[in-house]
Amino acid sequence: MESFLRKIVLAVAVVSALGAASGVAIAQDINIIAVTHGQANDPFWSVVKNGVSAGAKDAGVSIDYRAPETFDMVAMSQLIDAAVNQKPAGLIVSIPDSSALGPSIQKAVAAGIPVISINSGSDVSKSLGALLHVGQDEYSAGKAAGGKLKEMGGKVAICVNQEVGNVSLDQRCKGFSDGFAGTVTVLPVSNDPADVRAKVKAALSSNPDIDTVMALGASTAGEPSLAAVADAGMTGKIKVATFDLSADFLKAVASGEAAFAIDQQQFLQGYLPVVFLANYAKYGLIPGGNVPSGPNLITKEKAAQVVELSAKGIR
Repeated sequence: MESFLRKIVLAVAVVSALGAASGVAIAQDINIIAVTHGQANDPFWSVVKNGVSAGAKDAGVSIDYRAPETFDMVAMSQLIDAAVNQKPAGLIVSIPDSSALGPSIQKAVAAGIPVISINSGSDVSKSLGALLHVGQDEYSAGKAAGGKLKEMGGKVAICVNQEVGNVSLDQRCKGFSDGFAGTVTVLPVSNDPADVRAKVKAALSSNPDIDTVMALGASTAGEPSLAAVADAGMTGKIKVATFDLSADFLKAVASGEAAFAIDQQQFLQGYLPVVFLANYAKYGLIPGGNVPSGPNLITKEKAAQVVELSAKGIR
C-alpha cells in the first residue's frame, strides 16, 4: 500500500518538475474548492486541511476549504451548491450521506466542474459522476480491525460511534462486527470527549464481559475510551483500538496500553486531490482510478515512528 502511494506521489512530483523544466507558467488563477463534513473540533480533519493547503502550495493553485460547524448534511449540501455557483476549476467533496449530498454533487458534474471525492463515499463516488475517490474502504478496514482483535482474544466488544448516521462510520462498525465474529454492541456517543468517556465507562460498568473497545476516531473517541478504561481500573486488560491517529493514542499503543490504530493517511486525502485537479486543469492529466490511502494498522512496533508526525498534523 505505502509503496503504491509513494509511486503516485513521485509521479505527481515528476509532472510538476516537467512543467517547471519546460518553462510552463504555473496558472495562479486556478481555484479549487473543498467541502467536507469534518467538524472544527475534530483533529482528524485538521490533518486533511493541512494536506489540502500543502497540495495547493506545491501545485501553485488557490484553495478554499469549507465545512459545516456541525455534522449537518443540509448545511453541507448548501456549501456544495454555493461552490458550484462559483464555478471553480475543481471540487473536492466527502460523501458521508449520498442521499443528502448526491443531488448537489451531480449539479457540479452537470455544470462541467471536475469532482474528486475523499474519505467517505467510495461506493457511490463513480455513480455520482466523480472522477475518482481518494480514501480507504471503510467496511474492509473495519473487518481487518475486527479480525485482528479477534486474534488478540477479544470476544465481547463495543463499537464507539461518534457520528451515527455517517455511512462511513456505520460501515466501520459493520465491518468490525463481521471480522470480530463475537458479540458487538454499537455505542452511540457525541463528538464531545467528556460524553464519550462517561458513556464508555457506563457501558463497561453495565457489562463486565466487555473485553474490547473499538473507537472510530483517535482524539474524539479513542483517547476518551482509554481514559474510561483507566477509570474502570482495566488498563491493559481491555483491548482498545481506534481508527485514525493522534499523538497521545499512538503513545498508548507504543506503551502497550492500546492495541493499535488504523491509519488511513488523511493528509494524502487532502493533498492528492488538489494536485490531481491542478494537473487536470493545466494538462488534462488524471489517474485512471480510485486511490486507496489506507488502511495501515499501526501496532506497538510502528507507533513510535509516527508519533512526532502526528503531533505535527501530518499523520
